[in-house]
Parts: sequence; structure tokens; C-alpha cells
Amino acid sequence: MPRADMPLEATASGAARTVMTEVDISRALRRISHEIVEHNKGASGLVVLGIPTRGVELASRLARLLEEVEGVAVPVGSLDITMHRDDLRHQPTRAPLPTRIPASGIDDRVVVLVDDVLYSGRTIRAALDALSDLGRPRAVRLAVLVDRGHRELPIRADHVGKNLPTSHTERVMVRLAGVDGEAEAVTIAPGQTRAGQR
Repeated sequence: MPRADMPLEATASGAARTVMTEVDISRALRRISHEIVEHNKGASGLVVLGIPTRGVELASRLARLLEEVEGVAVPVGSLDITMHRDDLRHQPTRAPLPTRIPASGIDDRVVVLVDDVLYSGRTIRAALDALSDLGRPRAVRLAVLVDRGHRELPIRADHVGKNLPTSHTERVMVRLAGVDGEAEAVTIAPGQTRAGQR
């Protein structure tokens, strides 16, 4: 289940190009927040859960934007998927990160899963499995900053910051100040496939 924040094999020479700046990222998140409110007809019953690592940061930002739009606090948390991955035999396992579910729980709520990059769909499948262990949401929606295509499973994002057609060999990297401590950007660069990618 490749992710944008996983180690990469050696890359071919070639400069990365920026496809989203900090301003673009902020604008995309604001648009997504309005889309969520419009689809949900308000913020009532929403729970926002980020998938580590960068999805957690994006989920927190979305929750703040939803509160700005609707004037009510939206519960936010994180959902670790490590033990639900389908490639545990093929790649070294990273240490599980905390799953934090708001006190209100997820039963009969509309859960918005948030991730940075949607690729094969395997990360989201694992997130759905993890979510099913925690309760029974009324509905689950998916918000991603970047959809780069190449789905291997029938999974589609409901809210997308940017659709970014790519080849399998290109690397899409998301950098967020709150996670990476550097200038925010989404870049794309030529490179080899990720280790263990199928």
C-alpha cells in the first residue's frame, strides 16, 4: 500500500516541479470544507479522522475550517491503519501510531476520512477495515489533497484538492509545515517505483 511519506528507492535524475504551493493547499482545503458542508447540509453529525501521517494534519485544518464556516466545533481525530495493511509481509512495518476517536464516537455519524495522496486505494481499504473495528458510521466520505490516479481497488474520493495525472514511476511528495517543518508544497518528480509496489 504505497503512501507519499514512505521511503523511496533511488530516483532517476530530474528536478521536482511544484504543482501546489502553500496558497494552493490552503485554497483547496477551504474549498473542500465548503463542499463537505454543502453535501452534509451543515456540520451536524460530522466526525473528521485523519490517516497518519499528513492526513492527521490535514484533518485538523479541515475541522478548523468547518468550524469557521458553520460556527460549531467538529470532532476530529486520527485513525491508524498499520495493522490493517495488506502488504505487511512485503515491507517493513512502521510502528503503529495512536488512533484517537472523539468522545462522541463514530456510531451513526458521517465520518470524513482525510489523507494526503490517493493512489492505489489500498490505504483507504485498510482505513475502512480499521474503522469497522471501532463502530458503525452512518456514512463514510473521503477527502484527499491529491488524487494521482492508478487505482487498484474500486475506491473514489468524494472531495479532492487536486487531480494530478501521473505515471507509476513519478513521485508525488506532500510537505506540510506542521509535519515536515519546511515550506508547504506538493511536488512531483521522476523516479523509480516505490519499494514493494505491486
